Parts: sequence; C-alpha cells; structure tokens
Amino acid sequence: MVGAVSRRLLKELKDYQKEPNPDLAELSPIQDDNILIWKAELRGEADTPYEGIISLDISEEMYCCKRGKVLKCGFIPGGHWTLHIDIPKTYPIHPPKIKFVTKICHPNVSFKTGEICLDILKTAWSPAWTLQSACMAIRLLLSNPEPTSPLNCDAANLLRCGDLMGYESL
Repeated sequence: MVGAVSRRLLKELKDYQKEPNPDLAELSPIQDDNILIWKAELRGEADTPYEGIISLDISEEMYCCKRGKVLKCGFIPGGHWTLHIDIPKTYPIHPPKIKFVTKICHPNVSFKTGEICLDILKTAWSPAWTLQSACMAIRLLLSNPEPTSPLNCDAANLLRCGDLMGYESL
C-alpha cells in the first residue's frame, strides 16, 4: 500500500512542479526521506483580510502591519500562509491531516492549534481530491468563512453579527 501512496504523491509533486499554481507558493515534502509529511504555502487572496500582510520582528515579539495598522500577531510576510500536511498511509482513500502553522484568525481555524474545519478534510473527502486541490479549497475557505461551524467562536460571533470591522481587526 505504501508503494501506491508514494507513487500517487510523487505524481502529485511532479504535476505541481510541471504547472505551478500561482496561488500556491509551495507544495512539497518537508524531508527527502519522508514522503508522508508535506508543507504548503498559500498566498492570501486579493481584497480579503488575508492579503498583503507584512510582519515586523520587534524585540522577540511579532507584529504586523495590516492596511496601515500595526497589530501584534504572527503572520508571514506578504500574506503567505503555511500549512503542515500529514498524509496517512491509506492516502488517497483517507484524507490528509492539514493544519495552519501560521497563526490565523478565522472562524473555521483554531487559533491555538491551526486545525481546519472543512468537510473535504473529513467526511466529504474523495480520492479524486489531490493535495493541491485540498490546499485550494482551504484558500477558498479563507475568503468564504462558514460561521455556523466554527473552531474560533470569537471570529464567528463577530461575523454572524455582521461586525466586519471587528472581524477584520482580530
């Protein structure tokens, strides 16, 4: 089974390298000797709170500039969002476990753990999905939050109440 998983993952890697996705800055295994642990880097979508974030490292604390305001946070420069991908030995029958490494404030992402609440990463997974398509679904989730199934209740409550300024300032 591991041989089939390796072949599938190597094909996905080759497909990504052959036609890089401009919205996915990186998609690759973290180590050469372990094909089951990957890293992905998403670019934040234009005209969303996740675009154009620049971080400043000041006195061991992380701050960022977001649309002219300085906020304390841990974002990656330029609106890039790092994902950690653990792939089971039963992939693609079972979904990968994907979580944010970059701290992100979003109703469907746990701020503490980076866990993502997205049906395709759980019950709606299909072997037709690839790591690249799963990453693109996560990117789409960033600009289309689902506040009715939150992992971050504070962000979801602001969004449900229509307080977009409060939500974007988190």
